[in-house]
Amino acid sequence: MDQRLLDRLTIRDLVENWAVWRDAGDWERFATVWHEEGWMSATWFQGPARDFMRVSQEGFAKGVRILHFLGGTSIDLSGARAIAQTKMTISQRALVHDVLCDVVCTGRFYDFLEKRQGRWGIVRRQPIYEKDRIDPVDPAATLRLDQQALAVLPEGYRHLAYMQELIGYKVKRDMPGLTGSEVEKLYDEGRAWLARPAE
Repeated sequence: MDQRLLDRLTIRDLVENWAVWRDAGDWERFATVWHEEGWMSATWFQGPARDFMRVSQEGFAKGVRILHFLGGTSIDLSGARAIAQTKMTISQRALVHDVLCDVVCTGRFYDFLEKRQGRWGIVRRQPIYEKDRIDPVDPAATLRLDQQALAVLPEGYRHLAYMQELIGYKVKRDMPGLTGSEVEKLYDEGRAWLARPAE
């Protein structure tokens, strides 16, 4: 099999394993998708992948369920480095003003990957948040959001941020969206990553 095709298949497999193993709480295998210094960014967490795994485990044990569903992937390869963009949705269920709700955010995972000693791994994951919505689990329930609080949150993930802040998370307010300076900076960083020689 052509090596570039094999690399693409391996990267796709890694991205899919990230979502399945994290959401299932399969922490031992989840650790294998990262390189040692891997970095994770999310609305509620930015830091080393090992710390992300720890706080994810703690949340999982307390009943926090942040789930992921994946779509298509686009992979740019440059030798032993790659950028993978994968369409995804993030879904979370929690009480919002005493109404049980689901929030769904659509976007992309933007992954910086490298092949080291024959093994691909994620060096950095940065989600791009494109749009979201919130719905009561019971369609007959009435949900009233604080419109002033909602209006100051970033458009691409404002309902997700609203829910997460209500349940106690500190949400980062300048994550990349569909357009804007944050996502353009991310694209520039991706191009620079592909242009650098592998370590």
